[in-house]
Amino acid sequence: MKPERTTAVKRLRKLNQRTKIVRGGSSAGKTIAILCILIDYALRHDNKEISIVSESIPHLRRGALKDFLGIMKGLNRYREKEFNRSTLKYEFWTGSYIEFFSTDQPDKLRGARRTDLYINECNNVPFNSYQELSIRTSENIWLDYNPTSLFWVDKELIGQSDTDFITLTYKDNESLPESIVKELEKARVKAKTSSYWKNWCRVYLDGEVGSLEGACIPDWKEIDIIPDEARLLCAGLDFGYSVDSSAMCLLYKYNDSYIFDEVLYKTGMLNRDISNFIKNNSIDCYIYADSAEPKSIAEIRLSGVDVYPVTKGRDSIVYGINLINQNEVFVTSRSKNLKKELEGYIWMKDKQGNSLQKPNPMTGDHAIDAARYAIMMELENPNRGTYHLY
Repeated sequence: MKPERTTAVKRLRKLNQRTKIVRGGSSAGKTIAILCILIDYALRHDNKEISIVSESIPHLRRGALKDFLGIMKGLNRYREKEFNRSTLKYEFWTGSYIEFFSTDQPDKLRGARRTDLYINECNNVPFNSYQELSIRTSENIWLDYNPTSLFWVDKELIGQSDTDFITLTYKDNESLPESIVKELEKARVKAKTSSYWKNWCRVYLDGEVGSLEGACIPDWKEIDIIPDEARLLCAGLDFGYSVDSSAMCLLYKYNDSYIFDEVLYKTGMLNRDISNFIKNNSIDCYIYADSAEPKSIAEIRLSGVDVYPVTKGRDSIVYGINLINQNEVFVTSRSKNLKKELEGYIWMKDKQGNSLQKPNPMTGDHAIDAARYAIMMELENPNRGTYHLY
């Protein structure tokens, strides 16, 4: 089957929001599908300015540019005189053009505006580079990537009202040779006995987010329901308002394990709203809240709710993370924001790749902070002494 007629192309043509995020596994045909759509767009519309961007020029030459030239020649549309090999710019008879450049060219990031943008393998591009490009793009933005781990697309874009999101797999690419399909399917067998191949299949076959390297809290497990035998210990509360969400997690003890259950994750909540939520949901336990908000704690206590400040010491964030990791921890299935935050909660690294022992909350940390407050205050703290608020 010709690349421009695959299921991948058909599915992508249905996307109609300004920002179109295409997550996909290996050989899903996402790059070629997007290029086919952009080429057709340039041929059908006058004076469209289309930028195709990646992390480096060598990366473009090996990938998107090579595929672009292959598609143009396959369609018998390529004209050598229309392609400027020094500027990597192809001009169409409609007055539209497609140009290629990389994010390691600062003058290009802050340069001319465009109508359409395509960032190829955007997980290799910094968020600030995306911002520089997006604010200079008037119409459509295409982003594609292999989901090896969570990154800024998950935190900043997915779920926004002007954003389409789609996942492609090799099954959407009917132009793929059968020999490659068979090779890919061999990994399914290996995945039955290997955690490495299980994660590989998740990312490169199914187009799902893989395991993060350097996760701060790597070993939590999911549980569907809270067992009847589980005992409610306390709750943790993290304050937010306009941008940051107020978050609350309940902490249960079950045998020798602990269960976190997210019950609140919402923006725009005043202290009286939080107090009413607690009362209306009959949350009858000690609640430990961020001690950096003494006024909020005092207001909620005046309403008759048992809320107490968290005792924070130096390095209390790392201490709380270690405390969670030292115990068997479950997270309820309904705790969607806590799960998302845990998946994107990784250690920062220096330029040499060494861990800095400081969390980098790729997808937020409000629910994590609430969970951390609860377990820190419930379990014995061996580091008692002089504590500092920060």
